[in-house]
Amino acid sequence: MSQTKNIYQIMRTGQINVQTENIFPIIKKFLYSDHEIFLRELVSNAVDATQKLKFLSTNGEFKGELGELKVEVILDATEKTLTIRDRGIGMSEAEIDKYINQIAFSGAEEFLQQYKGQEGAEQIIGHFGLGFYSAFMVAEKVQIRTLARHDGAKAVQWESNGSPEFTITEIEKEDRGTDIILYISEDSKEFLEKARISEILNKYCKFLPTPVFFGTKTEYVDDANGEKDDKGNVKRVAVEVPNQINNPNPAWTKAPIDLKDEDYSAFYHELYPSTFESPLFHIHLNVDYPFNLTGILYFPKIKENVEIQRNKINLYSNQVFITDSVAEIVPEFLTLLHGVIDSPDIPLNVSRSYLQSDGNVKKISAHITKKVADKLADMFKKDRKDFEEKWDDLQIFVQYGSLSDEKFAEKAKSFALVKNTDGNYYTVEEFKEKIATLQTDKDGKVVCLYTNNPDEQFSFVKKAKDRGYEVLNLDGPLVPHWISKMEQSVENLTFVRVDSDTLDKLIKKDEELPSKLTKEDEESLKPLFENVINKDKFHIQFESMSADDAPIVITQPEFIRRMMEQQKMGGGGFFGAFPETYNMVVNGNHSKISDVLAAKTEKTKTAKIKQLTDLALLSQGMLKGEALSQFIDRSIELV
Repeated sequence: MSQTKNIYQIMRTGQINVQTENIFPIIKKFLYSDHEIFLRELVSNAVDATQKLKFLSTNGEFKGELGELKVEVILDATEKTLTIRDRGIGMSEAEIDKYINQIAFSGAEEFLQQYKGQEGAEQIIGHFGLGFYSAFMVAEKVQIRTLARHDGAKAVQWESNGSPEFTITEIEKEDRGTDIILYISEDSKEFLEKARISEILNKYCKFLPTPVFFGTKTEYVDDANGEKDDKGNVKRVAVEVPNQINNPNPAWTKAPIDLKDEDYSAFYHELYPSTFESPLFHIHLNVDYPFNLTGILYFPKIKENVEIQRNKINLYSNQVFITDSVAEIVPEFLTLLHGVIDSPDIPLNVSRSYLQSDGNVKKISAHITKKVADKLADMFKKDRKDFEEKWDDLQIFVQYGSLSDEKFAEKAKSFALVKNTDGNYYTVEEFKEKIATLQTDKDGKVVCLYTNNPDEQFSFVKKAKDRGYEVLNLDGPLVPHWISKMEQSVENLTFVRVDSDTLDKLIKKDEELPSKLTKEDEESLKPLFENVINKDKFHIQFESMSADDAPIVITQPEFIRRMMEQQKMGGGGFFGAFPETYNMVVNGNHSKISDVLAAKTEKTKTAKIKQLTDLALLSQGMLKGEALSQFIDRSIELV
């Protein structure tokens, strides 16, 4: 970067005053988790300087022309410099002494205290006074070239190589404001790459409240003044070609009444430019008491994978990006949402990189949860049909919230839905009331039959519906946990999958069908069945079922299967280590079982049993490989 010719002598030299009470944060400057944060801090400081000037102009303390207020980031790879330029309030020599030479004295903090309560003062970003010194993480030398806003002010240059020593020199500078010039060190060359700087600016400065321009010094033209170099040639100077990289007025800073649906949609795609799918709906947060909070949260379409949705909420403080890890700010289930939360009241550590827990954080978290629950309840109440159409995409979110947050779970009772196999939707209480007459067992429990795959469990679903029973279609990774939660929170309600037992066992009534088989018959048949199956995987049991039911039914007990499913998602206890086992239920009242019993020889009995058990396995998609091939050959022979 070309420098203004120094026609003055150095005014003085000195040592930076590092006070004992604030030296520790500097020694621990690695608290900045990433070196790239230096650019966020310096650009934020430049925006602060601009916002302060606008405020002073508004309240009448600054009477000069504001002109075009902007921040420029200028990369000069040839000179190995990166400049952050503003046209804000600038600094005098005395102010440099106060805000730069005394580390950790925050100019923003003092400004906020001085003008506390006046409109606009809260928009000042900085609080710590350490941001400037982050420059030395990447620079071997730093210059501040500044001209204060005051009439008659003299421009000065402050320079340091990162040691306590500095120099202050009087310079020429026509324009009000400050240039921070970083001479990038050898081990930080990545910050001389245009793509790298663009990436950082896009990440941290995308929505700063002052226009931010980024340009490079790569284009050279003849000096307009005709100045010549030592050889008599007309000097060539670099021309900056800046482009604005930010949106100073993002949607969340506006009043909801001023925005239309298309504005919210456009902002969503501004946040996530590589996302083609639109969100289901949004919630606009706008709170000024007991804390300041703005933002827009979007409900994406959530399918099977819960994890892949996370880290899509960006936390800002006065439009400065802080982090996309917001688990401390919102409950875990809300991290499935997308969008922006902006609050100056969220406590941050000295580097603005990490959140610090306190009472405000808990209040903000509780408020956001309430707003989300209220929005869902309101949608359900205003347009139930539209809510039902969105339910398949909302189901995982609502179930996750009900499992992880008791207050949300309580509110969700009014809008959490279940869907039956005919595609009709009910709240849990509505469905319980609908099936209570037919599906209450002898112990007074209302039994909700469900399937997680209507095609694979078709025969079980059909049997239940033929009996006049309702069957729910409950599918999703959280269903096993959620139905357990419902059983705990809704009185006299239980859920059982239709293939977890025979129908009469799933909903036990007082009356029991008599069996055609005697105990002796069962004892004689049991070893024959065990000889043709895998005894480690299948347990033989005889039951008195309807003669119209299948001769053999394969089931898996609800408790064991549910625990194993929960284990896959976490929280299933020790059952996840157990081998998968099933019951092979023999219908003692079926004519084919009577035929087996009447067969003359053990060989004939075994052949019939083998065919019946293979048919049962085939119906569940469990007959594979060699066993399936042998079954097909045997069936052809029978034909």
